[in-house]
Amino acid sequence: MVFKRRTPKPFLRAIWEFLWPRGGWARAFQYVKHRLRRLPDQPERIARGIWAGVFVTFTPFYGMHFIVAAIISRLMQGNLIAALMATFFGNPLTYVPIGLVSLQTGHWILGAELNEEAQRSFGGKFVDAWSDLWGNLKAWLFGGDTDWTGLHVFYDEVFFPYLIGGIVPGIIAATICYYLSVPVIRAYQARRRGAIKAKFDALKAKAKPKPKGGAAGKAE
Repeated sequence: MVFKRRTPKPFLRAIWEFLWPRGGWARAFQYVKHRLRRLPDQPERIARGIWAGVFVTFTPFYGMHFIVAAIISRLMQGNLIAALMATFFGNPLTYVPIGLVSLQTGHWILGAELNEEAQRSFGGKFVDAWSDLWGNLKAWLFGGDTDWTGLHVFYDEVFFPYLIGGIVPGIIAATICYYLSVPVIRAYQARRRGAIKAKFDALKAKAKPKPKGGAAGKAE
């Protein structure tokens, strides 16, 4: 394949670069911001895509953020590429505060309490849910008993409260990003168009043939 790496990246290195990309997350954010501003589309459409991508990061659909962001962006008539890139709002540095805010809001809306023990076992509930899915799949294929206890606990105490609680902070964060991005993208596109036009005019003036002889020569 043309874009295949000559030497495969070690697994541990791939995991580390996911948690901490080359140059750090600040450089990664700068790259995403630069690419978003250069998208060839209307500022409002790009901003709607950003809205969809940021909102999705407040949902518990881990591993499916790209798909959900693409669907929401499509429904909002937003820019698809902007939606996919904006999902990087959710990253290893922000997933913990996003998850806690969403869970706390969800439990508050549902009238339940989120105690410290539940917060400490947050990752454990994810593990239990995936263990149930994998174990029950093997039970269906090779025979055996199924057990959905871990998945039920995960749905009742994590997934559903996370889904409900992420709506409000997700809408707030996405809306703030929308209204901040529209004027920034519009100003950048206007400045870029001006720079391109100035460059084109300079090339046009340079390529324009100069008249042979002067006005005095013609009079003679």
